[in-house]
Amino acid sequence: MIIVYAPEGGEEQHLDAGKLRASEIQIVERTAPGRWADIKQAMREGEINAMRTVAWVIRMRAEPGLRYGDFDPWEGELRVRLDAREVSRYAEALFEEYRSRPDELAEAFDELREAAFRVEDAEAAIADVTGPKDPAPETQTPSPASPTGS
Repeated sequence: MIIVYAPEGGEEQHLDAGKLRASEIQIVERTAPGRWADIKQAMREGEINAMRTVAWVIRMRAEPGLRYGDFDPWEGELRVRLDAREVSRYAEALFEEYRSRPDELAEAFDELREAAFRVEDAEAAIADVTGPKDPAPETQTPSPASPTGS
């Protein structure tokens, strides 16, 4: 997951929540009570405490003295987007769930494009799951027989 932090009047930051050290996860679990798996799910659902806590931990890499109380984004300044690995997993799951209902599948893929950090990742994942699985074997045309001399 990528947390997009877009402070008003500041530069947008992209914080990769998919690459945390064990020690950082422990800080997250102590600050936002719960297990890491539950906190990740809460971020997917847009839960502000989960997003704020993870963003704060990632920002502490560059600002070691940053206190939790000093990182207090306004509503709407934090949002979560799916990274390439997650987009790929979601595309596979959506295809399996909706393959027999093309209209719903198209709508689900549109939502996936919106949720992706990079729309290019979504397009590639969708192409991977919807493309031909077993390409037809190439047929070779027999070459004309060469004349033999006598």
